Amino acid sequence: QVQLVDTGGGLVQAGGSLRLSCAASGITFSSYTMGWFRQAPGKEREFAAAISRGGGSTKYADSVKGRFTISRDNAENTVYLQMNNLKPEDTAIYYCAAGSIGILSSTRNYDYWGQGTQVTVSS
Repeated sequence: QVQLVDTGGGLVQAGGSLRLSCAASGITFSSYTMGWFRQAPGKEREFAAAISRGGGSTKYADSVKGRFTISRDNAENTVYLQMNNLKPEDTAIYYCAAGSIGILSSTRNYDYWGQGTQVTVSS
């Protein structure tokens, strides 16, 4: 049974930082690209960041580039999203996802999803 568990969300003031974690089980973690997506109320789920199987390549949405950093620990089956200089427009539910195709930004390319963790940034 595949399980992705997202944790680390919370309420933070603008300019603050949060670190999200996603622990995977039931998959060969190192065989999957890992991504973070987010969904704000009334909006579609959008890509935030992705990292290759070995961690050597990353991709970011323009809206988070320079502020967010994705990383992974294949020994711990965990992917992280370090979010700095948070803005109110970063408020959303954040989801991690596992995909087998590559570092892609479409939700259609990801096979497994976490339950999401709420991030709220106050102004």
